[in-house]
This record gives sequence, C-alpha cells and structure tokens, in this order.
Amino acid sequence: MTDKKNQNDAAPLNFEDALKRLDEIVHALEEGDVGLNEALEKYEQGVKLLRQSYELLQKTERRIELLSGVDAEGNPIAEPFDDTATIDAEKGGVRRGRRRS
Repeated sequence: MTDKKNQNDAAPLNFEDALKRLDEIVHALEEGDVGLNEALEKYEQGVKLLRQSYELLQKTERRIELLSGVDAEGNPIAEPFDDTATIDAEKGGVRRGRRRS
C-alpha cells in the first residue's frame, strides 16, 4: 500500500493512468472490503487524482486550436482558441469564448 501511495505522490500520472487508478479506487470502495482508515486514504487519493485529471483537461482545452482555413500551399492555418469567459450583458450570464468564423 505504501509503495502505491508513494508512487502516486512522486510523479503525476497521465490522464488515462489517473482514470484507471481512480476506477480501481472507486471499485475498492464500492466493494466495502477495506477498513475505515484504508477507505479514507483511498478517498483522499481519489480526490487528488480527480483534481489532477481535471487540471489536465483544462490544460488540454487551452491548447485546442481552431482551424481558420488553409494557406496557398494547402497547409492548415490555426489560431488559438479563445478560452476566456465573457459576460453577456444582455442575458446577464457568463458565456464561454466565442468561435471565430
């Protein structure tokens, strides 16, 4: 148990590995075969993995580029996705970045 815990603390997992580990934790907790202390440790690990996965998704979302056309040689022209939230004053809500056309 301590080996896995130290591995999780040592280096962040990639998204797929984090989801796999999170699934293992959820399964173990749903089975109910672990004691209270171990269940609490697994829960804390799960929260850390969930937070890490969410951060990875946010970083990936920021890297997405919009295809705005092609140049004369047929190469794609991409521009960064505007991921800043904008306030829609007329509707009083927050709207995600606009797509450029």
